[in-house]
Amino acid sequence: MEFWPEFLASSWGREFVAGGFGGIAGVISGYPLDTLKIRQQSSNSGSALSILRRVVSREGPGALYRGMGAPLASVTFQNAMVFQIYAILSRAFDSSVSATDHPSYKGVALAGVGTGALQSMMLSPVELVKIRLQLMNTNYSTSLSASSHTGPISVAKSMLKTEGLRGLYRGFTITVLRDAPSHGFYFWTYEYMREQLHPGCSKSGQESLGTMLIAGGLAGVASWVCCYPLDVVKTRLQAQSPSSPQKYNGIIDCLHKSVKQEGYGVLWRGLGTAVARAFVVNGAIFSAYEIVLRCLFNNGNIQTEHNLE
Repeated sequence: MEFWPEFLASSWGREFVAGGFGGIAGVISGYPLDTLKIRQQSSNSGSALSILRRVVSREGPGALYRGMGAPLASVTFQNAMVFQIYAILSRAFDSSVSATDHPSYKGVALAGVGTGALQSMMLSPVELVKIRLQLMNTNYSTSLSASSHTGPISVAKSMLKTEGLRGLYRGFTITVLRDAPSHGFYFWTYEYMREQLHPGCSKSGQESLGTMLIAGGLAGVASWVCCYPLDVVKTRLQAQSPSSPQKYNGIIDCLHKSVKQEGYGVLWRGLGTAVARAFVVNGAIFSAYEIVLRCLFNNGNIQTEHNLE
């Protein structure tokens, strides 16, 4: 019973909780758009709007949230660790800055790269399970069926049984190649944009809610645009399983065959959906994180929209 008061009394505990709330807000706000993005990337099945209509009419609205349990169950720890790792690395990569000063943009970018690479070890299996569930009942995935697998735990157990631990980390390399640079852009863009929108807020910590939403949203957009072709390749590799036909034999083979068969446009298929989702999700993540953290530290001091002017 005494664990939580002591845990929340520490800076690490407060940031852990704030990171968890940020992750939960991000998953819930953007998951339907993520499902549409995954289906666009995996096959040439039309625009996001046509896919949305088809999914809702054939599978029901709940299909848009299929597989959400996997990322939702892991976001608290994942996002808490992301923000913790970022805070540690931003100081380590910029040792000339004192502990009371804000890290330089160089330290922010390098810390983001390191954070992205490290968090891939935890994220890769979660995204693999999520993708398998999101592609259930599509032509792309013949290894899963709604009747035999009802959730992420069922899918994970089946994969461990048929593919082993190595199967759970299918696509790990491409996940690292995607997440390392994208997180560098992610944190750099957020810190830069919030300072531009609200000069001096990096030191005072008094940015408005509008600043959090816009800076967080733009950070998400920047991180996705810089790595989107790699995300398309990752989706296609992770959609494969031993019980389905192996279309691709690795990153280069997947890239080559995809471009040869469907043109260079395939590498950017679903980008509009991803960008829209990224803005919503990351605006929610940073806003929830900053608000919860501020409430835990000083009972909340959120400024209103007029401070953007």
